[in-house]
Amino acid sequence: MSNSIQLNERASVFKSQMKQSRKQGLIPAVLYGRGKDTVAVEVNEKKVLDVLRKNPRAILQASFEAGVVPVLIQSIQRDTLTGKLIHIDFHHVNMNESMNSKVTIHFAGEAVGVKSGGVLQVEMYEVEVRCMPDKLPSTMEVDISGLAIGDQLLVSDLIFRDGVMVLSDPQAVMIQIKTVQEEAVETP
Repeated sequence: MSNSIQLNERASVFKSQMKQSRKQGLIPAVLYGRGKDTVAVEVNEKKVLDVLRKNPRAILQASFEAGVVPVLIQSIQRDTLTGKLIHIDFHHVNMNESMNSKVTIHFAGEAVGVKSGGVLQVEMYEVEVRCMPDKLPSTMEVDISGLAIGDQLLVSDLIFRDGVMVLSDPQAVMIQIKTVQEEAVETP
């Protein structure tokens, strides 16, 4: 577990009171999980933003009145105009069961094909995986410096450590290097 976070139980779910909490830097949230009661909580906005910056899919140690439990940030709601956090869903993680999650792929290096005039086209930035919670990678770095014009990287080309099963379509194209003419024909 890389991070801890403090959750405080919310006594009220009225809109006006949640708005007041947001002004104080607290974000309304819920904590739920299979076989667990749903609990209305609130969390410090700065702490959550720090976690999201470092690793948005980290398993967190959530402390609240009922004890300490491992959780994931399941979903985030943001204001469409300002981008500020409005609500967060925390999901209780059973550390003894495998889980599905997404892993962000970071492409490193400059492709040979781009240096020789090709255009880099990224199709996917993340893949879905299944693994035990303690084996969940935060990100995966993939070196693309060897890709020439016409080359592509498929999901099946990714190599994860033991215990991580990729659920995304193995034939899905993640990244490809196209010629400038191919790129010009595709744009309407």
